[in-house]
Amino acid sequence: MLEIWLIGIGTGNPDHLTREAERAIRAADLVLLPHKEDNKAELAQVRLQLLEQLDVPPERIAHFDMPLRRQQGDDYDRQVDEWHDAIARRWSDSLEERLVSGGGRVALLVWGDPALYDSTLRISSRLGLAQHQVHVVPGITSMQVLCSAHGIALNDIGAPFLVTTGRQLRDNGWPEGVDTLVVMLDGQCSFEQVSEPGAHIYWGAYLGMSQQMLISGPLTEQAAHIVQQRRDARARHGWIMDIYLLRRPPRQAGLAGSV
Repeated sequence: MLEIWLIGIGTGNPDHLTREAERAIRAADLVLLPHKEDNKAELAQVRLQLLEQLDVPPERIAHFDMPLRRQQGDDYDRQVDEWHDAIARRWSDSLEERLVSGGGRVALLVWGDPALYDSTLRISSRLGLAQHQVHVVPGITSMQVLCSAHGIALNDIGAPFLVTTGRQLRDNGWPEGVDTLVVMLDGQCSFEQVSEPGAHIYWGAYLGMSQQMLISGPLTEQAAHIVQQRRDARARHGWIMDIYLLRRPPRQAGLAGSV
């Protein structure tokens, strides 16, 4: 029977792998390893180094090229849907080529956690597998590493927080009723459009890796600095993965009136 194992590997630091993740990787008959455009070859190399450290032999690794997502037009949801279909076909082609019996344990190494802003679960649903054939191994998320690196709590006492995307922040602004935002997938530096008085930003890139970068401070003072540092780092490495937390200043006691 074919089984798909979606394994969270954190932010690329081998120390962030859980024991469950290590066991699942070692037990896999085949590991699917995606390759993106040339300027992101370093990302594939991080995965390869993890596999080498776990003694996964090269013959159990199936390399495939990730299809590019169409980005013309304003039909974003349709673009993503087409892209996921194309990725699922690449998976299927690799499985047909490498799994002669049609069965076995197949692993995919997922940045962060497969349940948080990742599409591997949705893509695997296109393979027509039963629920018991798809397994998820949780991983350390980038927002956990971000908060740890900055030494901050994710939420204020008894207060909610919102995890969102740069696109949502650009289109809809800072949502009402929440003072802490964690923003992912923001290649456009949408924090530049935020005008909340006193807002503070905690930004991080390449979290958990040797080239980790951290910047924090009042948003009005750090926004331009982050944009420049981000641009320079992307040019230096050919890619960047970053995340940031935005927080409004603490609410003042007694604003509702006094007795």
